[in-house]
Amino acid sequence: MPRNYDNGKKKKKEKKRRRKLLLQQKLGFDSKRKPSVFARESVTLIDYKDVSLLKKLVNDRGAILPGRQTGAGKRQPEVTRAIKRARYMALLPYCPEKYL
Repeated sequence: MPRNYDNGKKKKKEKKRRRKLLLQQKLGFDSKRKPSVFARESVTLIDYKDVSLLKKLVNDRGAILPGRQTGAGKRQPEVTRAIKRARYMALLPYCPEKYL
């Protein structure tokens, strides 16, 4: 059985985080969490055929945007899979024509 040598650091960190959240609530700060693209457009299923949605998740050079930028952190694997399928089926370009 592995030994735990953190000496209460996790508890201190959690206590500090709670204090910070309570202070933010008292001062009236809103959370900085970005709303998901899917929540705004009420999307339940990420499909590779929905090209207009997938274009919002790809930058101008054709790279897939990270989940922290799009607000789709938990659904990022589904997004990546859908974009790659759309590229394979030639619905989305791998890179824009200006870079060819």
